[in-house]
Amino acid sequence: MIIDMKTNLVNLFAGICFSALLLGTTGCIEETFPTSVATENQLASSNMATESMLNAIPASMNVLGVVSSDYHWDWGYGSIMHVRDIMTADMAVISSGYDWYTDWEINSYQGESYVYAQFIWNYYWQSVLTANKLIGAINYETASELQKGYLAAAYAFRAFFYLDMAQMYEFLPNDKTTGSKVEGLTVPIVREGITEEQSRNNPRVSREKMAEFILADLDSAQNNMKYYKATSKTMPHLDVVYGLKARYYMWLGQYEEAKEFARKAINETKTKPMTENQCLNTTSGFNDISCWMWGSQMVSEDNLVKTGILNWASWMSNETSFGYSSQEPFIMIGAELYDRLNDTDFRKKMWVAPEGSMLAGQSSFLTSSQFGDFGDRLTEYASLKFRPAEGNCDDYTVGAATAYPLMRVEEMYFIEAEAAAHLNDGEAVNLLTTFMKTYRDPAYSCNATGDELIDEIVFQKRIELWGEGLTFFDVKRLNMSVERGYKGTNFRSDARFNTKGRPAWMNICIVQSEKNNNSALIGYENPDPTGLYEVWNEGSK
Repeated sequence: MIIDMKTNLVNLFAGICFSALLLGTTGCIEETFPTSVATENQLASSNMATESMLNAIPASMNVLGVVSSDYHWDWGYGSIMHVRDIMTADMAVISSGYDWYTDWEINSYQGESYVYAQFIWNYYWQSVLTANKLIGAINYETASELQKGYLAAAYAFRAFFYLDMAQMYEFLPNDKTTGSKVEGLTVPIVREGITEEQSRNNPRVSREKMAEFILADLDSAQNNMKYYKATSKTMPHLDVVYGLKARYYMWLGQYEEAKEFARKAINETKTKPMTENQCLNTTSGFNDISCWMWGSQMVSEDNLVKTGILNWASWMSNETSFGYSSQEPFIMIGAELYDRLNDTDFRKKMWVAPEGSMLAGQSSFLTSSQFGDFGDRLTEYASLKFRPAEGNCDDYTVGAATAYPLMRVEEMYFIEAEAAAHLNDGEAVNLLTTFMKTYRDPAYSCNATGDELIDEIVFQKRIELWGEGLTFFDVKRLNMSVERGYKGTNFRSDARFNTKGRPAWMNICIVQSEKNNNSALIGYENPDPTGLYEVWNEGSK
């Protein structure tokens, strides 16, 4: 049975504490470690057991049903990335009865009592709990070098999750809601070893206090990563820690440090910017983890793959016969974003060109035994970026066993350039132009200065990282407007909002069920943004 998507969780559970039903997914109540796996003492004494616990952290990226698998967006971190993207003006979706993400797209049911906020909250705290269990199990003073390496990776993961949450939940001024009592507040900090008493009175912390906590984790990761020898790119390594620090300092507006660590990440990583062939390849385009600094990899045995439809390929590749996106809601780039991009930039071929345009007919498509050539099926602006694994668009046991990116070196080049621009560094234009001409568009040129230069850098970054869940953070930190209503828009009619600065919906609501368990959150809620924006139409100004 599919649960009604608009179910109010308070009514659904009739006062029952939802958090308590999910074995620690909210992160505020310390839970008993499952008896079917290693105990903390066993972890501390066994490198193998510690490694097993570490492997559970990247596995949490692809967990099914932190609320309920009856909700077809409840399939892990890739879904969170998708949620963030459809909150921007970068990703348009055709209105369809198959689109489970509709309410995020149209800013509906986003308050603290609804399942949409519950999913985001549950996902992150389940992941933090997994990292905390490993961190809490190891005594650093007696740990082996191997275990210190595992700790380094766990600290990097925890910093990653908290950096996401800090940016998503931090209340920042916007054009529709006010929150003087909560402005600048992020989320509670839940450390390893927190007691139940502490967790029941654990307030949201300020940006400054959260920044201190995250930096301590990143420093611990950086200082001990020399002990971590595993090579899998599903795990963070030193280049990723540098990359996380670059993201961290951009969030804080500390541009000297952001520029420094972006360059350190570029110099440390062994990956290079993806080539045109790697980006456009119908077999391996944006499904090959070896091309990135860090990613998540699914295999045919994973539960998400076995569902056939609750996974990355289903929702992010338009070229499958088994997935949701191919059944229309095609995912598309916003028309305005696409039209601004130079025709000489090969990245423009990652979306279906409008009929009659310079690039019409130049993209390559997969062919399905069920649907035939996808070139005959997909609408203009539809994405061709994320291909199913091995280019297999019909067999989900193969095509859905794909990878998706968590960090690419290309992001570091854009962070470095933007940080330089904020510093009025004359090097900024050269950094942007060199990257673009070398790797993306040989005809590229830029003479912008000041705010126009920052806008151009962020625009190129939006193109580069489209569909990777990162534009949300740039829009929110830079107080950018989201504009979906304009002549020629391809956004669904009820999602055509134009905001004045960052949207209110980017201050994600902490859920009611958490307040039921943590009294320090009562009275410190982000305001509900639902229904506060008028839809643009052709007659609008």
